[in-house]
Amino acid sequence: MFGSVRKVCGRWRDAWHSRSGAGGNGAAGGRPRGEGRRPRNLFEAAAAYVCACAADDQEGIDEAAGWVSPEALSFGVNELACRAVVALARERGESPRVVARELLGLPSA
Repeated sequence: MFGSVRKVCGRWRDAWHSRSGAGGNGAAGGRPRGEGRRPRNLFEAAAAYVCACAADDQEGIDEAAGWVSPEALSFGVNELACRAVVALARERGESPRVVARELLGLPSA
């Protein structure tokens, strides 16, 4: 399960870094960061933050955490967790409670 999360997050991170320009200068298509770019969505920040956490990428964690307020990031991560548990529960044909407890390593209720 976590291997597939890391794989998806790795693909997302690679795609993100290729869009933001090679060399880590923060330029996208030759433009400096922030110039002509739309503001970050809290769900984009949450996805980037969780993927960076799964990949143990401190630089990515710090970057995503700076896109939105801590409260917004917390809300986005919570929403992402809820959606992921529901999707995984549907895929497995189990209840979200069973899936959440299993992911956290808790005994079944």
